[in-house]
Order: sequence, then C-alpha cells, then structure tokens
Amino acid sequence: MTTALMLEMVDGVAVLTFDLKGESINKFSPAVIDEFTAMIERLDKDPSVKAAVLISGKPGTFIAGADIDQFLEFKTAADAQKASAFGHTMMSRIEKGRVPVVAAIEGACLGGGLEFALACAYRIAADTPKTVLALPEVQLGLIPGAGGTQRLPRRVGLQVALDMILTGKNVRAKKALQTNLIDELVHPSILRQVAVQRAKELAAGTLERNRDVRKHGAKEILLDDNPIGRSVVFRQAREMTQKKSKGHYPALFAAIDAVQASYSGSEAQGFAEEARLFGEMAMTPVCKQLMFLFYATTSLKKDAGVPADVKARAVDRIGVLGTGFMGAGIASISVQQGVPVRFKDTAAAQVAKGVAAVKDVLKDRLTKRQVTKQQFDDQMSLVSGTTEYSGFGRLPLVIEAVFEDLAVKHKVIAEAESVLPPDAIFATNTSTIPIAKIAAGSKRPEQVIGMHFFSPVHKMPLLEVIVTPRTASEVTATVVEFGRRIGKTVIIVNDAPGFYVNRILAPYVNEAGILLDEGVAIDAIDKAMAQFGFPVGPINLIDEVGLDIAGKSGAIMAEAFGGRMSPSTALQKVLGAGRLGRKGKSGFYVYDEKGKRGDVDESVYQLYPGGTKRVTVEKGEIQRRLSLAMVNEAARCLEEGIIRSARDGDIGAVFGIGFPPFRGGPFRHIDAVGVAEAVKQLEALDARYPGRFTPAKLLVEMARDGRTFYPREGKPV
Repeated sequence: MTTALMLEMVDGVAVLTFDLKGESINKFSPAVIDEFTAMIERLDKDPSVKAAVLISGKPGTFIAGADIDQFLEFKTAADAQKASAFGHTMMSRIEKGRVPVVAAIEGACLGGGLEFALACAYRIAADTPKTVLALPEVQLGLIPGAGGTQRLPRRVGLQVALDMILTGKNVRAKKALQTNLIDELVHPSILRQVAVQRAKELAAGTLERNRDVRKHGAKEILLDDNPIGRSVVFRQAREMTQKKSKGHYPALFAAIDAVQASYSGSEAQGFAEEARLFGEMAMTPVCKQLMFLFYATTSLKKDAGVPADVKARAVDRIGVLGTGFMGAGIASISVQQGVPVRFKDTAAAQVAKGVAAVKDVLKDRLTKRQVTKQQFDDQMSLVSGTTEYSGFGRLPLVIEAVFEDLAVKHKVIAEAESVLPPDAIFATNTSTIPIAKIAAGSKRPEQVIGMHFFSPVHKMPLLEVIVTPRTASEVTATVVEFGRRIGKTVIIVNDAPGFYVNRILAPYVNEAGILLDEGVAIDAIDKAMAQFGFPVGPINLIDEVGLDIAGKSGAIMAEAFGGRMSPSTALQKVLGAGRLGRKGKSGFYVYDEKGKRGDVDESVYQLYPGGTKRVTVEKGEIQRRLSLAMVNEAARCLEEGIIRSARDGDIGAVFGIGFPPFRGGPFRHIDAVGVAEAVKQLEALDARYPGRFTPAKLLVEMARDGRTFYPREGKPV
C-alpha cells in the first residue's frame, strides 16, 4: 500500500497533498489509483467534509501522468483496455462524487494528471514558467486513456482539444486560462489559500460546479454544436494527420476516433470506445518502439559514461570561439539556462553579428510568449563579446566553433590555451575532423574533447560528446553534465572519422547519389525515404546542410573508408557547378529569395547523361538500399566500439538525423526486420553492388547465433 496522500482538514475542506515517496515526480500507478479511490470514498462518506483540494508536495510537478512501467505488464489489448476502464472509474468518482474537488496546479500537469484535473469541479493554476498542461500520450503511440478524449472537448472546444491531443504539446498557464482549460490563474504564493477558498465556495453553492463551460460563440455554434460542422473538423483533422504522419502513427487516428465518439453516442459509450482504442494502441509495434525511446532517453540521463566516483566540475560560465551560425546557436541555448557566454571572433562586426543572432533566437521565444520581457532582457545580459581573449582567464569551459580547417583549429587552440586557466576544458564543435588530430595541437590533450552539436542548435536535441583515448574522465563527466544542463540528449562516442551520426549518414546519402547516377529522379528518391519515415529525403537534406559541407564531409569519409563511401558522380557534378543548396538559393531544388524550397530544379538534370529522361526504380528498392546502407554502418560502429551500446546508436540516429522514431532506431529496426533477414537482404544487394553492402561481421555472427540487440521481453533497455 502506498502512502502518497497526506490529509489536512481546513474549515471543512480536505486538503490532500500528493507526494509520492521515493520518486522525483508524482505519477499514477495502480496502487496510487487505489489509494486515491479509497480516499475519495472516505471523504464522500464523511459528512464533516464539504469539499477537497488536491495540491502537489513536489515543487515543479503537479502530476506527471501514469507510471509507464505498468504499460510493460500489458500482454494483450484487453489488459490495457481494463487499465483504462480502471482509470475511468477513479475519474468518475472525482467528477460525480458528493465532495467537489479543486485541482491546485503548480508545475507539470501531464497525461493522467490533466485528466484528473479535467474531472475536478474547479481548476486553479499557479502563474509560473513550470506550469504546463498537456496530453502527450500520442508521443508514446497511445491515446489518453483516463477520459481525456471525452472531457477535454467539453472544456476547450473541439478544435483546441484535437490540437492538444494530436500534438501532445505543452500549454502554458496563461494560454490554458484563455482556452478555458483552467478556471483561474494566481500567484504561486497564494495558490493553496485561493484553492481552499474556492472549495468553500463550491461547497456553499456560491461557485457553480460546471463541467461543460466551453464558450458558445458563433464559431462554436457553427462547428462544435453542429453535426455538419463537426464532420468538417474531423475530416480536416484526418487529412492533415495523414499528410503529416504518412499513416505511420496509428494512435493519431485512434485519438480522432475517440474524440468523435464523445459526440456520437452516450457518455458511457464514449468512455468505452476510448478504453477499447487505448487497448488496441498499447499493443501496436509503434507504441513499443516509442516506449523504447522513452526508456532509452530516461536511462541515458543517468549515464555519465564514466565511473560513478568521477565527479563533474562546476561550469558557471563558458567561452565560445567563433560567432557564426553554430557558435551563436550554442550561446543562445546556454544563456537560456543562465550560463554567461563570452564570445570571441576576429572582428568586431562578426562579434556583433553573433550577438544579434542570439537575440533573434531569444526574441522568437519572447514573441511566442515562452519567456517574459524581463527574462529576455536577463538572458541577453549574459552575452558579451571580444576580439581579443579578455575575460577568458577564468573560464572553465571553452567551445570552439571556427572554420573546419585543422590548421585554423590548431592556431585557435594554441591562442586560447595561452590565456585559459590550466584546468580549462577545450571542446571543439567539429563535425568532420577527428578529435585526436585537433588535440595534437594542444599542450593539454587530456582536456580536449569533442562537442558535436547539430544544426540548428536551438532546435536539434542531440549532442555527440566525442572522447579520445587521452580524454580525462573528469572532462567527459563535466561536458556530459553541461550538455544535459543546456537541454541536450547526450551520447558519448569514441573518436573516429565522422564520429557516429555523420558516419552512418554518409553511406545513406552516397547511395542516394548513386541512384541519381543510375538515372532515378530526385523527387522519387526523396519521396520514397519520406514515406519510409524520415522527416525529409536525402537529396533535400543535402540541400539543407549545404552542398559544400556535404562535399567536404564526403571526401573525408571516402578517404577514411574507401570505395564503399566514395561520393557519387551526381553529387560531385552539382557541387562542381557552384550550387550550394538552400543557403545559396541554388541546389537540387528551386528556392525563392527567402530560401523557401520549391519544386525540383529540372536544370540539374542537364549535368547528367540522359538529361531529364529519368528511369523508374521501385519505391521498396530505394528504401531497402538506403536504409540497409545506414543500419549496416551502424552495426559496424557498434562492432568497432565507436558507440557504447545499441541504445546510444538508436538515440543518436533518431535525435540526430531523424531516423523514423516509430521504427525505434537502426538497431531496433534490425531486430524488427530480423537479424537473419537483414543479413539475407544485405547479401543479395552485395551480390549486385559488390563492396557497398557487405554485412557487418557483428550482424553475421548474430544471425548465426539467433541473437537480437534487445531482450525480447521486459524493459526495452
């Protein structure tokens, strides 16, 4: 029996403090639900209790949702359906019991936490940046299963409800008040006081206990209250969902069906349909892969990649060398976490440009009301710049983001080390040059490490921390902790050409180029891989990254790995023609003056034999060649010790290059296909294209022994 709830009586109001012992957050497990249910029954039977308030005992979190571990115990759809119905019973008692309950929300109110709040008689929230409300279940391949698809539309209207459920996005407190998701917003210092007062008013009848209070303006009457209008909204939601998801995420469509059920039958039928669909979604392969990613990222947060007794150093400020796109991005995410940044570049104009770029990122957050004007000003005050090395004498960490040239980097590291403290860490943001080569220019190579950010830095979640055999463990621990502090998902990679992410990307992109050499149309390749699940196709990606950068990276990979990574003729010819991609407004695609992509630039075909006459290759063939080239290289990286585990390899691919999340990552994908089947397909391709698809030795051995990368049962990591 848990003891998650503490009861205190205040003038006839039962103040319940939810504080789950031994956990950093509050969450609903079956045992906690039992305790809640018993408490509500107890309060309902006690005539001295007139109303109740639920408040959290954990700063920054109200209720984070369900305990995900219980989902692993589901063996059938019926098991998951039963769990959903169990949750419905508790929420119904909250909603329809004698005692009205006020939800006093401060911090994250997510999933089952929001479903609980929706069942309450009144919702009051603290006006803090940490107060966010969301139904993020679709991000796990599920739908809300404790009444969210039924109660949310009643509160906020159909369109707002669908947007929340289908995106899983956080709604901040002020927006929640505007959309009627909450009833009142107060300063955190008076949250409990006001919640108790509202509970008294509910008990006295002076505050109406109203569960369906969405606004009924002209828009609502036309859409929510009109069967024809609703059918239009649902049809558009399905069309947009199909366009964005390409049908790969069944929970999105199930969520629409569940919401629609809230309008088309009795209340009981609506809840029954939500439970049925929740059960179905819990058993889908997509749900299992997305659950894996959840557990993988959670376990990664606890893994510093060094022995437990190695402690990270404090990083209270950093320096950034180079104020270009990457340097400005690194600075922008650092100051958002309260870390002062000292910029350095060779000219005052460049420093000013870097500061302006940081301001643009922060201003976008201000415009979207993600920060206040005071927070914006405070963060901007943390950025300073210099053309010398003034202010670098006390920095514990410097991140270099200068031009990708080894001689330049050696010059910069020598200059920096002449003024930095003896124990300062020098991190390089290189994406192509091995860290050991850069460290060779240092007097303190044990304090040199790689921090490979991805572009754009403020949006891409991954950070590769690259270590050499000489990198000190304390340096690794410090950089990993700092990376997490600035919001990155961090994987540790051993030094090698291309590291991990760029290395597995290289054969994928090269194979796309070889298909171009063979006469396949640009859009046919990109559409095939977008349908496979990548956010954009490989040719589109080259344009986005920049043909010059892709060409330089390709040359390094070809030098390191030989023929199987030799750049295609097609890619070399386009680069040779002076096309740079989107940044130069000329690449494989047409771009307008603002850099917005249009259709394929047909003039590219004039660079190739055959011109605009293209050959047709079956979509599945394109997908097999490109995906197998990538996953085979991922297996080689694990075999060679470039990555420490299949978990790290999957996280790196999903968060770094957009490997389809619903496939779990390269190693989860191989397990799903079957290791033996993957080897069979690779061997068949290698017979046709010798040298490019030779199966990794690790895969061959695993196929022979019947092994998989992950356990078949239990926790996915």
